[in-house]
Amino acid sequence: MSRKSLIEKEKKKRQLARKYTTLRQILKREIKTSLRIQEKLNLSERLQSLPRNSAPVRLRNRCSLTGRPRSNFRDFGFSRHVLREMAHICILPGIVKSSW
Repeated sequence: MSRKSLIEKEKKKRQLARKYTTLRQILKREIKTSLRIQEKLNLSERLQSLPRNSAPVRLRNRCSLTGRPRSNFRDFGFSRHVLREMAHICILPGIVKSSW
């Protein structure tokens, strides 16, 4: 089980990233299309002035139940431990333990 503080930090990062997504996209598009160097510098300063945690690169996928940061399956949002337990209990539809 991950620490609750790390899970809460991740929630705040996701909220910030969602809030600043459109502004980031607009600034990046303007930087690419602008022709003058001075204008590009001003726009890049505005982009850098946004909160660091609003960048989508700083997000980390975590298990939705345990908060484990590694070995997560994107399709389910669970870590491998939780996915295995749920597959054994037959909670997840379409997942069958393989045997050959």
